[in-house]
This record gives sequence, C-alpha cells and structure tokens, in this order.
Amino acid sequence: MSKDLTVPFLLDFYGEILSEPQREAMDFFYNRDLSLSEIAELTGITRQGVRDRIVKGEEIIAGLESKLGLAKRFSDMKKDVDFIISGLEKLRDSCGAEVDGLIEAARRLGA
Repeated sequence: MSKDLTVPFLLDFYGEILSEPQREAMDFFYNRDLSLSEIAELTGITRQGVRDRIVKGEEIIAGLESKLGLAKRFSDMKKDVDFIISGLEKLRDSCGAEVDGLIEAARRLGA
C-alpha cells in the first residue's frame, strides 16, 4: 500500500470526523510509519481489516476536502502570509522602515 503524502495534512483538518478505529489506523500508518502487519498486531484485527479502515478513512477525508477545501484554503493563506512577511522584511531591510510590528502580526497569522 503506497502512501499519499497529502493524507497526514488532511488528517489534521478532518481526522476528528473519522471513527476512532479509522483515525487510529491512519495515525499509525501515516504519522508513526507502521506497517499494516504491525498495526494489525497492535489493534488485534487482521491486516485486511487495517487496510479497509485506512482506505475508508482516506475516502472520507478526500471527500470532505473536495467539498469543503479547508486544507487548500489554509495552504493558500499560508503561502500568502509567507509572501507578505518576505515583502515586509525586504522593505524593512532596504529602507529602514519600521515594519517590525506588521511582520510580527503577519507571523502570528501564519502560525
């Protein structure tokens, strides 16, 4: 089973919507890098059962992202905030402008 590297990011947004067994299996697989066999041993279910939980969880969070787009909006906003911070830092460095407060406020938005 290959790993889609966007799934851990989507889990941050939609993981709480999954059932506890789905969330746990996906956490073990994506965040803790355990194999299906290792997860099966830890959870006391079959390897196929683990795979089914992961696949169903992936379908759920992918569907939510396609409908809601929260992760994409967050990613786009983060890029915009990083761009603003970079521009403000260049402005401060080139003309000595007092923009430290603006830079700090933008950093808080991007955190």
